[in-house]
Amino acid sequence: MTETDAAWLSATEIVRRVRSGELDPQAVVRTHLAAIERVDPHIHAYIHVDRDARSSAGLYAGVTLAVKDSQPVAGMPYTYGTPSWRDRVAVADAVPVARARRAGMAILGKTNLPELAASIGTVNTLFPPTQNPWRGGITPGGSSGGSGAAVAAGMATVALGGDTGGSIRIPASCCGVVGLRPTPDRVPSEEVDVTVMQSRGPMTRTVADARLLFSVLTATNPDGAQPRQRFLIGMADTSPFGADPACQEAARRAAAALESAGHEIEEIKWNPEPVAEGYGVVRRAGMASFPADLSTFGPGIRQLAERGRGLTAMDYFRAFESATAAANDAVAVPLQTRYDFLLTPTLGLLPMSIENVPPFLGDVWARYVQFVLPVSFARVPAISIPAGLHDGLPVGVQLVGRFAQEYELLDFAEQLEAMPGFGFQRPPGLD
Repeated sequence: MTETDAAWLSATEIVRRVRSGELDPQAVVRTHLAAIERVDPHIHAYIHVDRDARSSAGLYAGVTLAVKDSQPVAGMPYTYGTPSWRDRVAVADAVPVARARRAGMAILGKTNLPELAASIGTVNTLFPPTQNPWRGGITPGGSSGGSGAAVAAGMATVALGGDTGGSIRIPASCCGVVGLRPTPDRVPSEEVDVTVMQSRGPMTRTVADARLLFSVLTATNPDGAQPRQRFLIGMADTSPFGADPACQEAARRAAAALESAGHEIEEIKWNPEPVAEGYGVVRRAGMASFPADLSTFGPGIRQLAERGRGLTAMDYFRAFESATAAANDAVAVPLQTRYDFLLTPTLGLLPMSIENVPPFLGDVWARYVQFVLPVSFARVPAISIPAGLHDGLPVGVQLVGRFAQEYELLDFAEQLEAMPGFGFQRPPGLD
């Protein structure tokens, strides 16, 4: 096995080889550090790399982890992409990071994000913009764009992302990797979350690796192999906002593949407009809650935070109630009363050039996030699965599961991943 091959090993394969004595766990760490040195000057996925990273003894020795810079890692920068915290260094690990470290994983470093995680791209004023590993000049998505790019480019085995309004699933789709948004609070967080929608979760190259990392982050275990059965799936591929035909076609291909495997598909309505409208208020309040000097924020974030500080409690509660009611109608109630899973495109638009990433909370943004945002307000788990390429760029599909049933969702997602036209592909030109 060459050094390049080792960079692309899955976590499950690393674990198997280390346990059998075929693989030195530190060899994987060295391989990924070499890949970062070779590839990251072009992609800028990392804002900090621990060149002395080591894999410790544990069940998952040899697996390497990249961590989004909205989550603390002891002794590493903790900037959140804002000048307000340019020099901040974390004094302790976030709970999921501590759990990964205790399991033997090597923490390679911190990955890039937009300022205060408030964009669907990965650009800030502190670090170079993160590029999509599939094509320079194209956004990797956001806000967990650095984590998605690191995994897609073979610069880590797995990565930690964070998702309030789609920030794991968006870059997973843009970069062609697997991204799991667990039910909020399944993975612990030390932050106070005024939106009550934040979720931390895995970004990986396979569903099996997402299951492994989710198990570590939550200190839970799957109940065992689920019996294969015929599921009823609600499918939406468009909305009043309209969706790019390539995104719609990916969802239709997924529906056809699942139907051929014996599952039943029913089309459902999808109206994200009231959710996007309510989220605009909720997110402004979230920006205003950051304990930092507004004058140090970039102009876009400063404007959002200033508007957030002008909101009343009733403004917030009315917006949250309206968005949640609409999301429950579209997502939660259908899952509770009729469907086993829902299927949509992950995004309403294809990955775009970095300079064309729309402003946060604008009309184009709403079209882009039309499928991920209602799921966030419904507080249920969802996963983005790679669904091939369009014009050389990745496209993803989203599977949505019932509240706190991540393992059932992962089992079902693995079925789709195994079908022709789905699953991770290596971006060209990285070896």
